[in-house]
Amino acid sequence: MVSNLVHMSEPEQLFVLHALRLRGPASDLELASRFSLDLDEVKSTLEVLRRCELARLYEGRLAGWMLTATGRAEGERLLAEQLDRLSLRGAVAASYQQFLVMNPELLSICTDWQVHLVGQEEVLNDHLDTARDAVVLARLAELHEHVVPLLEQLAAGLQRFEGYSSRLRYAHERIGIGQTEWLTGPRIDSYHTVWFELHEDFLATLGRRRSDERVDYDSAEDGSAELEE
Repeated sequence: MVSNLVHMSEPEQLFVLHALRLRGPASDLELASRFSLDLDEVKSTLEVLRRCELARLYEGRLAGWMLTATGRAEGERLLAEQLDRLSLRGAVAASYQQFLVMNPELLSICTDWQVHLVGQEEVLNDHLDTARDAVVLARLAELHEHVVPLLEQLAAGLQRFEGYSSRLRYAHERIGIGQTEWLTGPRIDSYHTVWFELHEDFLATLGRRRSDERVDYDSAEDGSAELEE
């Protein structure tokens, strides 16, 4: 069935499949907006993907288009071909290693923003301790200073990664003026939402699994001194 995809251009296949990986379940409009694609072309492509059993349209509580297991594998195949064609596998892998060093800190920041310890018990952060909150946001600012240049360098080589740095900047600016829902809000393009998508993008691009990351992180820690200035 995958062979039927020859009727679509390769960039179109790659971008629609990748948008499904990053955003599914999602509407055709949401998928088109991810890479600024023509909506009618995306609708047509989705129908081909459905006939090829690479994507499905679900209804109900989690309505939207989603990849099938075969579609996920096909998307990774196309991403791998792109990396090798552009000779960028090493550069993306190096960026991913640096990301792995930062990832635990971002997760810790989000956790510390949402909950805190009272004795031995975690309770929801009521944000009455403004000094504690300020320390958490200072940690975010420091992390932000490291990740934005990394993403800009990555996007200079692989255009697909454009947008992550500007989206993180926007979320950070919102947080800076007191709209702190932009740190962890699940229904907006919050810092955590963008970060989670970036993480998935690295995994898809490199054909990695989250279960592999313990080994990857151990390797990445060896070169993390530059983040501990």
